[in-house]
Amino acid sequence: MHAIGIDIGGTKIAGAVVDELGGIVRSDRVPTPADPRLLEDAVVAMIEGLRGGDEIGAVGVAAAGFVDAAQSTLYYAPNIDWRNEPLRAKLEARVGGTVVVDNDANAAGWAEFRFGAGRLVSDMVMLTIGTGVGGAIVAGDRLFRGGFGAGAELGHLRVVPDGLACGCGQRGCIEQYGSGRALLRMAGEIADAGGIGQALARARAERGELDGAIVGGLIEAGDPGAVAALRQLGHWLGAAAASLSAVLDPQRFVFGGGVAIAGELLLEPIREAYLEHLPARGYHPEPDFVVAELQNDAGVVGAADLARVWVAEHA
Repeated sequence: MHAIGIDIGGTKIAGAVVDELGGIVRSDRVPTPADPRLLEDAVVAMIEGLRGGDEIGAVGVAAAGFVDAAQSTLYYAPNIDWRNEPLRAKLEARVGGTVVVDNDANAAGWAEFRFGAGRLVSDMVMLTIGTGVGGAIVAGDRLFRGGFGAGAELGHLRVVPDGLACGCGQRGCIEQYGSGRALLRMAGEIADAGGIGQALARARAERGELDGAIVGGLIEAGDPGAVAALRQLGHWLGAAAASLSAVLDPQRFVFGGGVAIAGELLLEPIREAYLEHLPARGYHPEPDFVVAELQNDAGVVGAADLARVWVAEHA
């Protein structure tokens, strides 16, 4: 039976009808309205439009923020003015049928576990490297949410005591050292230092500032300064992965988001730092480190499948 997945992002709402094998039957995409009431209207309209003539078993909605353990209420959404928002009840009242709400990183991680880079393992950690760092944990074939539903906020694992200030109110979170924003900061510092940073400095002077496309292009071209920035980023992610291994012991780490398209250039320093920081190195089994496969489709595919799982478990 088909399910609908909706992924609410800061700039766009993506939606799709998804089959039981994770395949997208049809999809839609619209800009994200700033007004929460208009946003809800847009989600309802997308669900109705995607339904068509198919029999839809459930609807899954993924959004950034804290979602309760019942997959119903958004405690807090950083990019939308939703606080203790009963989103599931509101949407079910308007569209009918079962609606399930989940965190966007959980949805993307679940999609990779079921249909992508996490296949064939039972325990997996996913880190999504975007503007910030998102996370998802699968333990014993089940998505980990925590007692209140707000678990697996891996971007706020602290890696540097009294380190850089984070938007969460703490200091030293991996989000400040392992994100796309952190990569740009590191590239800027290398540009300031001269030497291998000359190409970064020239690009910054020509464009006014460094952005992801510029740094990504230089990484792809093998520029030593841009690659050095990427290796710094990988070092911090590897150190964080070692700490996560001590607690979760996953068989596989999956890295998603725009920075992960660097592939082995990113994974190599991650592995090196992981081994450097791994407790009981040489005696602790070593996990795989891989790049996510589903990329931009992960959110809608995961949201749809989580809704399908909810229906099956509550039938």
